Amino acid sequence: MSEQNDHGSKYFEQMLTIIDVGVHLIDNKGITIFYNEKMAETDGLKREQVVGKNFFELFPSLTNETSTFMKVLQTGIEIREKIQTYVNVTGKRITTINSTYPLMENGEIIGALEVAKDITSIVHLHDQILDLRHQIYESPSKDKKNASSARYHFSDLIGKSETFLQTIAFAKKASRTSSPVLISGPTGTGKELFAQSIHNAGARRNRLFIAQNCAAVPNELMEGIMFGTARGAFTGAIDRAGLFEQANGGTLFLDELNSLDLFLQAKLLRVLQDGIVRRVGGTHEQQVDVRIITAMNIDPKEALGKGLLRSDLYYRLNVVNLHLPPLAQRIDDIPLLTSHFIDKFNHLFGMKINGVSPSALAALVNYHWPGNIRELSHAIESTYNMMELECERIEDHHLPAYLLGHTRTTTLRSSPRSDHIEDFSTGRLTDKVKQLEKETITDALAFHQYNITLTAQALGIKRQALQYKLNRYGIVRKP
Repeated sequence: MSEQNDHGSKYFEQMLTIIDVGVHLIDNKGITIFYNEKMAETDGLKREQVVGKNFFELFPSLTNETSTFMKVLQTGIEIREKIQTYVNVTGKRITTINSTYPLMENGEIIGALEVAKDITSIVHLHDQILDLRHQIYESPSKDKKNASSARYHFSDLIGKSETFLQTIAFAKKASRTSSPVLISGPTGTGKELFAQSIHNAGARRNRLFIAQNCAAVPNELMEGIMFGTARGAFTGAIDRAGLFEQANGGTLFLDELNSLDLFLQAKLLRVLQDGIVRRVGGTHEQQVDVRIITAMNIDPKEALGKGLLRSDLYYRLNVVNLHLPPLAQRIDDIPLLTSHFIDKFNHLFGMKINGVSPSALAALVNYHWPGNIRELSHAIESTYNMMELECERIEDHHLPAYLLGHTRTTTLRSSPRSDHIEDFSTGRLTDKVKQLEKETITDALAFHQYNITLTAQALGIKRQALQYKLNRYGIVRKP
């Protein structure tokens, strides 16, 4: 039995050595018992340097208060997904996401196991972005405007449906004040476009507009981003202005607010109430004047019910409430939006598409668009990638296949013949068009004795387009 246990321990140790996450095991005195290769790579040390050594000898920047290892040894409570930044004995700065677990025997803590994922490079890039933003903040005001002004205006918002136009009207009224605005709506409905339009139509148009997605940054980093940091607040912390200081006099747009930690929501509420910001680890308080626009991709009432949003913060932010309807509720706007994206991608792709066939438009209107306007934009872009350079309009067989296979039960209201279009087999038509095109090219090639240039001129297409079609249909170029 003992021999089996020894074999099991060896296999277990081998497994921990080859896995792609760092594993570090210490006893209750802080002495390293096991340290795998991935952890050594992350820390910039060798295993033999660490095994048998006291934890604090190798990582002198950590203390009993800042080390997840020590907290677990002291409390016996596991810590999951904690971001920790530390410096090793050689001076290398490392940032990891740790999960740390106490090891128990007969009710006593005998050690702790830590599993770590290296995010040093990600944090380094993140710091570079913050530094660039900080440089903009400290630059002259004229440079701030040029570097960070919002691009979109109300004139860029496309739609004629009654609910959409009503939302625009409310937003225009809200732009006259500095009251908080809460924008809700599914992903891809254009919430940031509305936020930028409100900013550009208001008195703060010449000041900074700063946008931050709350779901894009771990909560442990988000506090420093929002409120700034003071030198010495934690390992590696420097004096850096937060979003509120940077946006002072302008507008701060916080997207996906429901992803923000409840603790940070409480700090956000205090800033909104008092207009006072204190950097993390700092003692100095600063008065700021910032207009707050927030956005959520779920209904605020749902967020309240699920405990994702503090009720006091909700009532403070919900002074002006704008709800953006999903694209499925704006059927009449799909032709307008499609026309807009055609203009956009004509320019990007160097093409001259001038419209959409009735059957293709029916497919666009009848699809349910879970990704909303963003998905429509991507669908049109995908269509352009499938079209030939000489095409003049979008046909249904150019569209992504999923648009033809998943339709809604409603019909195209703008076309009285749409129900006939829906019953038509687009697959059979596509096959016939391809067959006819192949036969036409083959006959033209034979007529012009397989001269590619003359054949392309006769067909009215470019030489490159003809060569593409020859490869596509597997047409032999010589008899």
